[in-house]
Amino acid sequence: MDANTIKYIIAAAVIIFLVKYGVRIVKQFEGGVVLRFGRLVGVRTPGLKFIIPLVDKMYKIDTRVVTMTVEPQELITRDNVTIKVDAVVYFQVVDCAKALIQVEHYVKATSQIALTTLRSVLGQSELDELLAQRDKINQKLAAIIDHHTEPWGVKVGVVEVKDVLLPETMQRSMAAQAEAEREKRAKVIRADGEFLAAETLGKAAVIIRNNPPALQLRYLQTLTEMTGNGNGTIVPVTMDLLGGVKTAFGGESK
Repeated sequence: MDANTIKYIIAAAVIIFLVKYGVRIVKQFEGGVVLRFGRLVGVRTPGLKFIIPLVDKMYKIDTRVVTMTVEPQELITRDNVTIKVDAVVYFQVVDCAKALIQVEHYVKATSQIALTTLRSVLGQSELDELLAQRDKINQKLAAIIDHHTEPWGVKVGVVEVKDVLLPETMQRSMAAQAEAEREKRAKVIRADGEFLAAETLGKAAVIIRNNPPALQLRYLQTLTEMTGNGNGTIVPVTMDLLGGVKTAFGGESK
């Protein structure tokens, strides 16, 4: 083997070594954190990147939104109701260097912060508030968790309380309360309808008393309604005719 061949082999080995240990590809959804002799030197953007072999080391951090589910937790609300609650947290890395250096495992750390915050916040809330003001509690949870994860370069976008599981006895009590509330509203509506009907009838009675022909017209209208199918024949009897019959039989017409 001559000297030129040895040179070519050495050159090829060096090139292979440099490509293998010095060339890195950072994907579009990643950030490449480079440490040189253990010291941070920068964050590489997506694309083909070169580092110094055996001197630099690159850690790739995923910057996509992470969907993390908080397992159901049993807790006691401020009004002493035992419930089970689970939630989902959406977060992403906004500072790759902090996510690598400031915390050992940012996903696990964010999970633990979300878990403790969920128990703390919901434990200070009443059951009615948890059921009726879910958006307000979600915003409060997101703000607290994001405050804790900000030094790690992690941004918490959304926290959603998914399900609130109540004890069976509490579910029956709430169902009975809802049924009683519906009955109360129905009774109020019926009472309002009866009041309006009585008020209208009173006004009609005043009109008829002050205007006797109105009674006769109402009488004729009733006869028309009674023969609405067209199969019957009704002979109307007026008030004057009734008065004349009464007089003929010795009564006094009024």
